[in-house]
Amino acid sequence: MTASLIDGRARAERLRGEVAAAVAKLTAEHNIIPGLAVVLVGEDPASQVYVRNKGVQTVEAGMHSYEHKYDTSVSEAELLAQVDRLNGDDAVDGILVQLPLPDHIDTNKVLTAIDPDKDVDGFHVVNAGRLATGQDCLVPCTPFGCVVLAKDTLGDLTGAHAVIVGRSNIVGKPLAQLLLQQNCTVTIAHSRTRDLAELCRTADILVAAVGRPQMVKGDWVKPGACVIDVGVNRIPAPERGEGKTRLVGDVDFEAAKEVASAITPVPGGVGPMTIACLLRNTVQAACLRRGLTPPQI
Repeated sequence: MTASLIDGRARAERLRGEVAAAVAKLTAEHNIIPGLAVVLVGEDPASQVYVRNKGVQTVEAGMHSYEHKYDTSVSEAELLAQVDRLNGDDAVDGILVQLPLPDHIDTNKVLTAIDPDKDVDGFHVVNAGRLATGQDCLVPCTPFGCVVLAKDTLGDLTGAHAVIVGRSNIVGKPLAQLLLQQNCTVTIAHSRTRDLAELCRTADILVAAVGRPQMVKGDWVKPGACVIDVGVNRIPAPERGEGKTRLVGDVDFEAAKEVASAITPVPGGVGPMTIACLLRNTVQAACLRRGLTPPQI
């Protein structure tokens, strides 16, 4: 059996179309054009490309895009002042501070300074608490994308055993809450879990989000399981030439695809969903801030 590939690019394109339709409706019915503000510190090439893509896709969806760029020498106080200005700007519905930040800036202090109702990354402790208690909130984008892909693949997730390898605040923990909302039985594992391979073999849905290239082996996968690989790791690729690299996930893809029923590739799986879900969150924020019912997208 060879697993079917879960096409994150195609699903993200569909989600962006749904977001654009929701924005058009908001604009027509309420004269609201959602706005997303992104704060970028430094010249990291990957971050610059990511922020540029966010800006392009935000505008394509019919929303306003605001970018605020700073040198790495920016002070923590100056960055916090910028966040405060965006909190008070009614044209801005979503605020995203691109990570990582320079070492002299307290990342937690900056993220906590964002108005929870504009926290489209879903990282604020208030949104984490709302998610854990089942309240309406802005949800971290990558975990939400994982659930969308799993539901598209499997349909109703009720009763499925989901094993998440990874316990981060960004992916593992919020994903567990989202899967609980889908009536899954959820186990959070990590690199120090005893008998990790054996535990993974019990998963109907196996999510790898630990940040170690190809850590999850093919024989860790239960036959017929759905495998969601969140990892994005760059490893040497001497076959491509001296100094060349390639992207791989946290799962040994070639081995796992012979066991699983469905699997996300890297690249082209979970990754494309992140920006699409960010756009969705911006629309959600625009509605929730104004007491409107958010669209079901």
